[in-house]
Amino acid sequence: MPRVFNQKIKILYLMRIFLEQTDEEHPMSVKELIAYLNSLGISAERKTVYDDIETLRNFGMDILNRREHPAGFYLASREFELPELRLLVDAVQSSRCITNGKSRQLIRKLESLASVYESRQLRRQGFAENRIRTINENVYYSIDMIQRALTEDRQISFQYCEWTVEKKLRPENEGERYSVSPWGLVWQNEEYYLITYDEKCGRVKQYQVDKLQQIRIEKEVRRGREFFENYDIGELTSRTFGMFGGREVTICLEAHNRLVGVLLDRFGRDIMIHRKDPEHFKTLVRVNISDQFFGWIASLGPDAVIASPDEVRNKYREFLEKSLSNYK
Repeated sequence: MPRVFNQKIKILYLMRIFLEQTDEEHPMSVKELIAYLNSLGISAERKTVYDDIETLRNFGMDILNRREHPAGFYLASREFELPELRLLVDAVQSSRCITNGKSRQLIRKLESLASVYESRQLRRQGFAENRIRTINENVYYSIDMIQRALTEDRQISFQYCEWTVEKKLRPENEGERYSVSPWGLVWQNEEYYLITYDEKCGRVKQYQVDKLQQIRIEKEVRRGREFFENYDIGELTSRTFGMFGGREVTICLEAHNRLVGVLLDRFGRDIMIHRKDPEHFKTLVRVNISDQFFGWIASLGPDAVIASPDEVRNKYREFLEKSLSNYK
């Protein structure tokens, strides 16, 4: 490169050096910065490097000069601190809806936001490499298409699939296309779910995003706005188990005191807790009645009881009897 061009681009390379090569434990002296620039074919003098560092500080970069050993200049703060990046990396690694290949790509991008030294602390793929993950590479692009429809206030259509015993996704109902109004994406149980309004039946429906195929943004404007103006999607996730729909019912649960935390985590801190006796409490919660909800209640064992209404108690009893019939 010509010398003049080298000098114009020098400050950009210095910025990259601070972003990629320095942190509090790995500062660089002016001599080391000059040597690094020289290795890139850029000549530099001490005074101009000092001037460039001051320019980068004025630009907003938090560059400090460490006096004690190891001494030198380093970038003291970044857009994302290391603990924040670690949380994001862990979230990507634990996500079942992201394929292994896409997970590795995203983690490499997150690592680039730290210094080369800090990024080594983020490389923990081995802990999550064998997790159960989706094999549908299109999830990433499905989410992008849904976000576009939400932004443009448009309906979408798609094929909804089911898994076969051959571990392949097969469109339901002979490939029939579902036309719905998308209103949100919900992250629950390590999966993404699409929350929609189905105009044909006039109700909210949920779809697992990694089972969507052939998504298309339609010309029609979304329907159901009046319904969602006062609709709490967060509340929906607390009362819907496994994101399986069902008739919404208010039930009374009675449980041992040791399960207070379980119910608060599930239904939120706003539910009313009443003492039944010194060792038990009761509460009213709204749930969508489904086999998945009954399975959750069963997982709590004898310490949790559906006290009312009788209709739900009877349905739960039928669920248990059918399950037990497999073990006679």
